[in-house]
Amino acid sequence: MIRIKKAIKKNPRRTIVLGFAAVILTGAVILSLPVSSLDGKGTAFIDSLFISTSAVCVTGLATVDLANTFNVFGDAVIAMLVQIGGLGITSIGVITILLARGKVSMGGRKLAQEAFNLPSGKNIVSILKAIALMTFAFEGTGVILSYIAFSGRFTALKTFGISVFHSVSAFNNAGFDLFGDFKSLADYHDDPMVNIVTALLIIFGGLGFFVNMEIISKRSFRKFSLHSKVVISMTVFLIVSGMLLIMFTEKTTLLGAFFMSVTARTAGFATENIGNYSNAGLLVLIVLMYIGASPGSTGGGIKTTTAFVLIRNMRNVTLNKSCAAFKRKISDDTVRKALVVAGLALLSIMFSTFIVSVLEPQFSLSQILTEVTSAFATVGLSTGITPQLCSASKLMLIITMFIGRLGPLTIVTLWWKQNRPKAEYVSEIINIG
Repeated sequence: MIRIKKAIKKNPRRTIVLGFAAVILTGAVILSLPVSSLDGKGTAFIDSLFISTSAVCVTGLATVDLANTFNVFGDAVIAMLVQIGGLGITSIGVITILLARGKVSMGGRKLAQEAFNLPSGKNIVSILKAIALMTFAFEGTGVILSYIAFSGRFTALKTFGISVFHSVSAFNNAGFDLFGDFKSLADYHDDPMVNIVTALLIIFGGLGFFVNMEIISKRSFRKFSLHSKVVISMTVFLIVSGMLLIMFTEKTTLLGAFFMSVTARTAGFATENIGNYSNAGLLVLIVLMYIGASPGSTGGGIKTTTAFVLIRNMRNVTLNKSCAAFKRKISDDTVRKALVVAGLALLSIMFSTFIVSVLEPQFSLSQILTEVTSAFATVGLSTGITPQLCSASKLMLIITMFIGRLGPLTIVTLWWKQNRPKAEYVSEIINIG
């Protein structure tokens, strides 16, 4: 026990990973019990584990139809798992300790610092309070607007329950819904209110807490930090370019293309059946999913900042210039980290795609690649093959979702010892390209 505590103290990332795993397993056990199921018979553990992982990793992929499988208690458990996964295990833990004791230990501060990738633990308690307040403010507003959007279609009580679940799922970019038959938001394809409210919740949830803070406090693009400028610029670029490409490849409306461009980056709601998309349309979705949301947000993918740094670096290498943006130089360490993150993500997706392709030869490569990328980027979009997967494939996607949510770089460095080399090797040129 002492050795475990020392190991956690040396590498707080292990605590975060173990925390996520513990919550997922707890959620899986609860969801598998008869008390959570609609028929009172319980749910197969592999499916409960899949749903729990998908909820905590804010993915939205589902092997069973939530509306026809779980009761109100089960739905509440899923919503709670989504909320924990969106805010982060560390944030929930530190906020709980703060409410109970009124203060947080240095260990708790260090964990929160690692979870949000902060340069220091300064003002961490104030930051966590602001994050919690912001989350519930957005979700509360989302509940009200969703209630207005869905009113008249269900009873008042059911509308309220759906609105709460929908708001939590949308802001946390989870993509779960309670409409049944795996239809997601297909029945609301032409409803501007549902589309816009859901899209706004997804966008603000995907921008990241710190970017939202700057938008609220500074209210001027010029005053924003380099990080916020990059996030906002890339978000707008990806939404617009994705929308135009979807309209070019698929027969859809402007509203439909806009929503699918927004949701593909990490949310997983769908107003259209992507099983009917062309290969070109699926490729657009795969690229959007691979990039994903932004750091410090509820979304996944390699992140908008990583994609921006890679694109900017390629441009500047061809022009023989240092990597810079918005009159600021981007450090070499940032460029190297972006390359590693993108490379590890690509390897993870390719490996999982290979395994699932071996296990599921009846599905096409485009279907499997879409499913795996959706799992890794914690998106939740599917061509419809998720419920038909065998147990081994489901387990592979569970692992993929877990790696995608925590980040492949976090996973591979869990037990690495950071020993500095005593001497450096002589450098030699390798021809590239």
